[in-house]
Amino acid sequence: MQIHKTIPGVRAALRTAGRIVFVPTMGNLHEGHITLMRQARAHGDTVVASIFVNRLQFRPGEDFEKYPRTFTADCEKLITAGVDHLFAPGETELYPEPQRYVVEPPAEHAAILEGEFRPGHFRGVATVVMKLFSIIQPQAALFGKKDYQQFMVLSSMVREFALAVDIIPGETVRAPDGLALSSRNGYLSADERAVAPQLNRLLQQTVTAIRAGNRDFASLESAAMTELRASGWLPDYLAVRRKIDLKLPTASDSALVGGLVAELVVLAAARLGNTRLIDNLEI
Repeated sequence: MQIHKTIPGVRAALRTAGRIVFVPTMGNLHEGHITLMRQARAHGDTVVASIFVNRLQFRPGEDFEKYPRTFTADCEKLITAGVDHLFAPGETELYPEPQRYVVEPPAEHAAILEGEFRPGHFRGVATVVMKLFSIIQPQAALFGKKDYQQFMVLSSMVREFALAVDIIPGETVRAPDGLALSSRNGYLSADERAVAPQLNRLLQQTVTAIRAGNRDFASLESAAMTELRASGWLPDYLAVRRKIDLKLPTASDSALVGGLVAELVVLAAARLGNTRLIDNLEI
């Protein structure tokens, strides 16, 4: 695997790379990331990963400074996964001057759910991904569906800008007890780790109720949030939304039984101790 620290260096290395498949990350890699790397091989000639902890998507007081940097271990995992090139720029390489030009996703996509609790987050994500696309020039890029809203925002960005990049989803990878793999799981204490799978269980419980015909989404959401609070969580949301745009299902949607359920997703974000976890299940 070739490691590139500069924009000119990675551009030169990829000039004759054929069809490029790109997997951007912030490092501290786990099996979810590595699964995406392995999947990427089927979609092109050259697999490129990036590691960059993007300051633009962190709010003041979030964990930018303490976000784990595990570069040596990450490289070993990427080599094992068969990645061809790694782009790992420093902050001054990617942002040599203040990034005044940004990608501003519409509020209807970026100010709901995660965006309500992390204002500006998706502006930072969309801006860095647009910049990385400009540098790497991939023909395809993979993003995990654990960050469901991020996947929706980036898919919409690519479509509306007519970028020549195929956005390919990767299924959420889970521990045997159902907890979605995340770089932030390492923040959990042993006791918190034992409780953490409850988030996924409540998502499953909500999905089961909807598949059984329950269309009182507000009551289902409220019941799950109450159960989380009773177990010591601080939930931000547990919400039933339409997959395509993450809008609330309408009354007419709710009347549909057959087609509707396949078009919904249940998403959740909650804090357990000092660790904020997100998860979702498609229906």
